[in-house]
Amino acid sequence: MHDSAAIGIDASALNENELRQELKEKVAFSSLAAGKARITISDERGSPLWSDAGRDTPPSVSILTAPLRKLPATFRVGVSPSPVNAGSPIAGLKTCNYLDQLLALRSAMDDGFNEAERLNERGHVTSACMANIFWLNDAQLYTPALSTGCLPGTTRELICETFNVREVEIGIEELKMADAIFLTSAGLGVVRVDEFDGREMTPLDHAILRLVPA
Repeated sequence: MHDSAAIGIDASALNENELRQELKEKVAFSSLAAGKARITISDERGSPLWSDAGRDTPPSVSILTAPLRKLPATFRVGVSPSPVNAGSPIAGLKTCNYLDQLLALRSAMDDGFNEAERLNERGHVTSACMANIFWLNDAQLYTPALSTGCLPGTTRELICETFNVREVEIGIEELKMADAIFLTSAGLGVVRVDEFDGREMTPLDHAILRLVPA
């Protein structure tokens, strides 16, 4: 709802209780014991760049469910050459435009990685292509600040509410010295990174791994 308002979609007529009920029905119909769900609000008004037709049409809502992303035995993460534009008007917003992230992920997979860490135009660590990132240094948990352009993911929010997390702006060299690295998203849960940029990570245990089933 917040992101809809930020890009000019008036979703005030939508009823949260009705959305929750529809979500429950979709989940029940899918028979998923563990999975992910996406609620998409679409602007149905006409655009002066295309057509004035339907200008007063209310927004539509669609709900999709799917299983969690399948994980490999060894989760390898590289560093993407594709930067995140923290100054973009849609930075930090969840929209339907994931082409930039998907192309960066495809490139990482072509190089033999399962994901890739991306930096913003200032050289700060932001997030993986399709996930938020956390790391441990001397038992302290860190994550990039929202000012870097990373998405405020739901799993990220849950972790920040549960643990003592410092939100910071750092460069890639500091991340390379982390004791442990974790990727988080609704589709991944919480995943410990086994290899980062060619460095084999020590499999440290942390309560973050038990917060959300992977």
